[in-house]
Amino acid sequence: MPENFLYEQAAAVATITFNRPERRNCMTREVMLEFEQLVHRVRDTPEIRVLIVTGTGTAFSAGANVAGAKGITDPRERARIFAADNKGLPRIIGRIFDTVLRLDALTIGAVNGYAVGGGWALAAAMDFVIAAESAEFWLPEVELGAPFVGGPAEVIARRVGPWRAKEIMILCRHYMARDLLAMGMVNQVVRPDELLEAARALAADLIKLPRGASIATKHVIDGVSIGPRLY
Repeated sequence: MPENFLYEQAAAVATITFNRPERRNCMTREVMLEFEQLVHRVRDTPEIRVLIVTGTGTAFSAGANVAGAKGITDPRERARIFAADNKGLPRIIGRIFDTVLRLDALTIGAVNGYAVGGGWALAAAMDFVIAAESAEFWLPEVELGAPFVGGPAEVIARRVGPWRAKEIMILCRHYMARDLLAMGMVNQVVRPDELLEAARALAADLIKLPRGASIATKHVIDGVSIGPRLY
């Protein structure tokens, strides 16, 4: 049984829920290796046609652990501590990001709260994103002295264009759900108490469609919008 997640399969729909609300569903190496196993479970279960990913509490995922770097003013020391606290995590997140993009299932990010760093990267890998109106998104890596690079950076840049991507990744701007709706990075914004209902309604619409046609179309769109499978 998962320690840091809730996992549910109802017919053709699987739901993975981050379940560390006391830590704002932050990502550690152990947590994300467990998440990767659950994504592989979805990948290897042919009857699953839709995956919903969401979180408990106030966060979808607050990303990597930044506690050790807080309050450190020297940027080099801040970067050193952040890298040490999260050793190997960017590689794991990138690998998961790639697996999610390649799934022969349709994916829905139901963003219930903070989506920070790797949390926003994970949401950006989804085919559809529905966000609670209280959800907040930002990428703090550059402020912490770490570059935001790899597959997630490339995909976000391709989706929003270079100027907006620099604002997001270099200036580390904070965005509310409706800001991202206007930018085309969120499909729908709903009240927090309507989030899972909206995600499940979308899943129900998706599983009515011919599977082969919908998945082939997904991969064509991704090939055009984010380029070939490079990751």
